Amino acid sequence: MTNDDATAKNVVFVVMDTVRKDHLSVYGYDKPTTPGLERFAEDATVFEQAVAPAPWTLPVHASLFTGMYPSEHGASQENPYLEGATTLAETLSAAGYDTSCYSSNAWITPYTHLTDGFDDQDNFFEVMPGDFLSGPMAKAWKMMNDNENLRTVADKLVSLGNVAHEYLASGEGADSKTPQVIDQTIEFIRDSDGPYFSFINLMDAHLPYHPPKEYRQQFAPNVDSTKVCQNSKEFNCGARDISDKEWDAIRGLYDAEIRHIDDQLQRLFAWMQANDEWDDTMVVICADHGELHDEHDLYGHEFCIYDPLINVPLMVKHPELDADVSDEQVELIDLYHTILDHAGVSASRSTRPLDEARSLLNQDYRSFADDVPGDGECAFVEYYRPVVELKQLEEKAKRANIQLDKDSRFYSRMRSARRPDAKYIRNERIPDEFYHLDDDPDELHNARGEGSEEEVELEAALSEFEETVGGEWKEISDDDVLGDMSDDAKGRLQDLGYID
Repeated sequence: MTNDDATAKNVVFVVMDTVRKDHLSVYGYDKPTTPGLERFAEDATVFEQAVAPAPWTLPVHASLFTGMYPSEHGASQENPYLEGATTLAETLSAAGYDTSCYSSNAWITPYTHLTDGFDDQDNFFEVMPGDFLSGPMAKAWKMMNDNENLRTVADKLVSLGNVAHEYLASGEGADSKTPQVIDQTIEFIRDSDGPYFSFINLMDAHLPYHPPKEYRQQFAPNVDSTKVCQNSKEFNCGARDISDKEWDAIRGLYDAEIRHIDDQLQRLFAWMQANDEWDDTMVVICADHGELHDEHDLYGHEFCIYDPLINVPLMVKHPELDADVSDEQVELIDLYHTILDHAGVSASRSTRPLDEARSLLNQDYRSFADDVPGDGECAFVEYYRPVVELKQLEEKAKRANIQLDKDSRFYSRMRSARRPDAKYIRNERIPDEFYHLDDDPDELHNARGEGSEEEVELEAALSEFEETVGGEWKEISDDDVLGDMSDDAKGRLQDLGYID
């Protein structure tokens, strides 16, 4: 347990993976999915306009841990590593913090370097423990793939691993790792000499949805989770139809998963309150991205950057922040600077030093210099070509004798400049889009080309952003991407069934 001097510097950082804002009762959802977070909100600022820098795990977490946009840190499915950047955990560890990272997300592992700097980490991988995956398994995989005679053996092992993974991630063998994540977090805090930085990612709301029975009975009674469509690629490529009734069942299962997360978080918070770890500890709760359930004819969180994916929940409890609701637009990348500010660490030797104008604790938050794109009014989102997801999508389409259009959103990189009132989306292979979010929050009417002042301003801000980050899109093939990956990365993706 921490001493009194250290307690005021503690940080607990929670990412609710794949949780969309409008399915949380704390944000007005009409089903009781988050009664615990409603209590948490009594001590926290609830942000209505928080924007994620990407619509999926790897680039968002890399941004959270570096304060950089995706094109700056480079972690994407085109290059599935965080390389050459000092992480938040590394900076805090060097400043004397005890650091931990507990997650069952396959992207948050030593393979991708997202766990660099954490003194203790566990990724709760379904088939093998994280320390084995990041040590002996990585070395063995590299040796086998570097040897022609052993590569066939490696392929067979991968096939067996895929079968095991699919079973353990299905309704027949699934077991939420969230209780174990919470248990280890409590143990870490209890044993810490402080100050501490504890990061957790909770995966329950990520496909496939197989919630514990008690929550399924409340939100999806009489629904068999093994009978509904749990593969988003089958729907997205057109190989599988989903009826309105089935969508209701899927959303019910999703809500049940969120309620499980909420109850487990309250278990952690109750323990912290009972053990004098609460009042002065900074607690951040957000989602890395949301999820689509038939909006824009899409399922999951690929192939677009619409608001259900990138306008995410964010709640921050801090002694200097009011317990209130904020309509100010904030970017998740600013949490990096907020935590450094809270810790009193300048990170002068890090890749991205503290920028006080990006700290939520600063009264002049987002009062940037004139050279910042959009004058601080815009949030920016980037989506690089989803190589891994495309492999799955193409395989499902091939089996159904469906030909995918190469000039479609499935193959398009995307960027966006967003304000609470409007949003401009630059697409690589399909026409650009513009939406008046104040009048069209569901982004149903593409108003690009109608000559509005807002469109001109946001397109200009996006162009300036692109020049600033140097993120020019280059033509690249799947073979080029996979060929550039290390054997460790290929092995990890094959273990998870992403590539053949």
